[in-house]
Amino acid sequence: MSRTVRLGAFIVATLAVLAIGVFIIGGKKFLFNSTYSLKARFPDVAGLTAGAEVLVGGVHSGTVKSIELPHQASGQVTVNLELDKSTHEIIKQDSVASIQTEGLLGNQFVSVSFGTDGKPEVKDGDTLSTVPPLQMGALLDKANSLLGSAQNAMDNITSVTAHLNSVGSKIDSGSGTVGALINDKALYSNLNETASTARSTVSAAQAGLLDFQDNMQALKHNFLLKGYFKNRGYEDSSELGKDAVIGLPKATAVKEFTLPSRQIFDKQDSAKLKNEKAFNAVGEYLATNEFGVAIVEVSSGPSGDSDKELLLSQARAMVVHDYIVEHFGFDDSKLKTTALGKQINTTADDKSQSGWGQVRILIYPTGTPMPAASTSAPSSSAVPAASSREKMPQ
Repeated sequence: MSRTVRLGAFIVATLAVLAIGVFIIGGKKFLFNSTYSLKARFPDVAGLTAGAEVLVGGVHSGTVKSIELPHQASGQVTVNLELDKSTHEIIKQDSVASIQTEGLLGNQFVSVSFGTDGKPEVKDGDTLSTVPPLQMGALLDKANSLLGSAQNAMDNITSVTAHLNSVGSKIDSGSGTVGALINDKALYSNLNETASTARSTVSAAQAGLLDFQDNMQALKHNFLLKGYFKNRGYEDSSELGKDAVIGLPKATAVKEFTLPSRQIFDKQDSAKLKNEKAFNAVGEYLATNEFGVAIVEVSSGPSGDSDKELLLSQARAMVVHDYIVEHFGFDDSKLKTTALGKQINTTADDKSQSGWGQVRILIYPTGTPMPAASTSAPSSSAVPAASSREKMPQ
């Protein structure tokens, strides 16, 4: 076979492979199929990207053409879907679109349910009903709550076991009325076996709890989830109220630093700091001046869910508190936090910052009584005390 023939055969084979690849990719993206468009709106797309698959009845039947952010903070994210024409007969006006994940940490895709026979068919450009996507953060917070409940149950079991051991010791020594029953060998043997079984049960439960705690800690440092904790700015939600107090002192603050949250936090729904140096003036003042108590007060904007905004305010207050304590030397027992959560009556400055809320650090003179520690979530209707205001450096 001549060199020219071999070269020609190589070129033909290469073109054939290229053509096959084009048809495979085109088929996956429905470039050669008749398609139509639908829309779906979600409050949060949970990491969904353009080009993701659209499954109808579990079958790859389309792609996510584009994703559009809302023009207002109260709006929803619009997902534009491009579906194969063959699905037009089974997707009806009552079909529902949802964002799902392949496995626990896989890629996101859009799943569209079958409609009901007899219902009108969708038209090109129609908007489907949706259900909110499942958030990994909600699962982890629920796991933390279950861990706390398990710890309380273990404490109760340990207390009961201690009482059983005390009673068993008195019986062994013959103390009290029950000690007189020590002569009944059968009864003594049964009681001893019961106490031993209880101790074994507690040991097994404690081992299981320790394993669960270890797994949770490992999960926080897993490289697949590390970005999640890093983005929200904190790891353990049980630590949010460790330095919280109820409201502000009744005294007048001698110094106040105020900064819009938009200038110091990474995202509107995150407690991750992006401008830590903005708090250097606060830390230097606390380290070089005598004071009685200082409060980190955080509020959020007028929109959003009240419970979520309160949790966000608590997280931001804790993050600011910890940064100041870690970088400046002073009596940190006098630095406390309070979270106001969602604030309806916002100032003109806050409205100009798209409703992110603000952070205030109020410093009170020596002798100011410390506010009572917060044993529950602070009220979102708390009214801040009047004092002089000083803007922090930009």
